[in-house]
Amino acid sequence: MIEQLPNLPAGVLGFRMRGIVTAEDYESVMVPDIEAAFALNRKLRSIIHIGDDFTGFAPGAMWDDVKLGFRHISGWDRTALVTDVGWVRFMSVTFGVVMPTHFKLFGNDQLDEAMRWVTAP
Repeated sequence: MIEQLPNLPAGVLGFRMRGIVTAEDYESVMVPDIEAAFALNRKLRSIIHIGDDFTGFAPGAMWDDVKLGFRHISGWDRTALVTDVGWVRFMSVTFGVVMPTHFKLFGNDQLDEAMRWVTAP
């Protein structure tokens, strides 16, 4: 499941991933929000929180994640990933260096710090 993070300033999108994340979650939650935000903003910031209650991605969900990120590849200004899930951290460090965004990885105990970083002027 993907939920929106509330109370973020304009130009900042936030999502929390819980349980099993499906391709349908991307299509029904993230894609509409991201497309609507890009219709209003040339550059966006994002924060993704993958907490302890995350259990994995259903088949097809990771592919939707990749497609979603590349759809507006030059439009991401700053991205914060908050997670303690080992394999997600490894993948984000491995592939985060090739993304044209300021990317920073945080642990779950650093969620407030991640929020400050992604929303800072």
